[in-house]
Amino acid sequence: MSDASAPSMLSPRVLFPFLVTGTIWGSTWFVIAGQIADVPAAWGVFFRFMLATPALFVVAMLMGNRLRLNRAEHLLALGVGIAQFSGNFLFVYHAEQHITSGIVAVMFALLMVPNALFARVFIGERVQGGFIAGSMVAIAGVALLLAHEWNAAPLGGSVALGIVLAVGGMLSASIANVVQANPTGRGVPMVSLLSWAMLYGTVFDFGFALVTQGPPQVPVTWQFWAGTAYLAIIGSVVTFPLHYNLVREIGAGKTAYNGIVTVCVAMLLSTLFEGFAWDALSGAGMALALTGMGLALRARRVKAVQVQQSGALRR
Repeated sequence: MSDASAPSMLSPRVLFPFLVTGTIWGSTWFVIAGQIADVPAAWGVFFRFMLATPALFVVAMLMGNRLRLNRAEHLLALGVGIAQFSGNFLFVYHAEQHITSGIVAVMFALLMVPNALFARVFIGERVQGGFIAGSMVAIAGVALLLAHEWNAAPLGGSVALGIVLAVGGMLSASIANVVQANPTGRGVPMVSLLSWAMLYGTVFDFGFALVTQGPPQVPVTWQFWAGTAYLAIIGSVVTFPLHYNLVREIGAGKTAYNGIVTVCVAMLLSTLFEGFAWDALSGAGMALALTGMGLALRARRVKAVQVQQSGALRR
């Protein structure tokens, strides 16, 4: 897809999934924090995708998408599954054992930085200077929000470990975002690719949990399973197809800015239900983050010629 034919950020097919995914994911951070209070993080990740995987296969079948993949497509699904549905979520769930969900959410708003870097390396996607300038402004805003979170809720223990784990999750998600947009990925219906990727990731999650935590620890409370169902169906089956279609439509860098929407929702929920107190630092941080997002989204995307051509090869 060339820049001339790329959809506007304000077009319904972009704006709707952009806002929906950001809004839903803004709520999932709080649900995750509750889930890992009842079960080891590794088993929490497995239970989530144990429910989500069959549901996503059903969606693919109802859409009439082909489920048979060739060898190259299965290898891509395996890579995406390990990066997104294992690495990303295992890192995030374990990170929330050491730092607050708000800090993890704020850090993930910086996803646009590795997305842009990996997109340049893996698929030749370039961005103009306006995107870079806007990103720098947004990073400054996120840094202020991070500082506010740290000051408002100082943590003891392995804070540094939590930050490292969160960065690991961010890098894993970024790799998955970018590699699925290569020519092989573009030749596979999105929901089909994600179904197989989620299956591979779920199998890995089971093995990881079994090795690191021992036999499954199955909670019996309805609250745990209600939260798991929300994360599986709403937070995964609904959002991931929308998210990855956005990556193909507008690029990995711009798609990552729904992380700013996520942070706004997370902060709003925290204000309403957790007594989050705004001050000059947090207000300035949010203003800078939103300003940076606006500046970056005004920059037109530029993609290498070979990537423009590959998108039309196997439609």
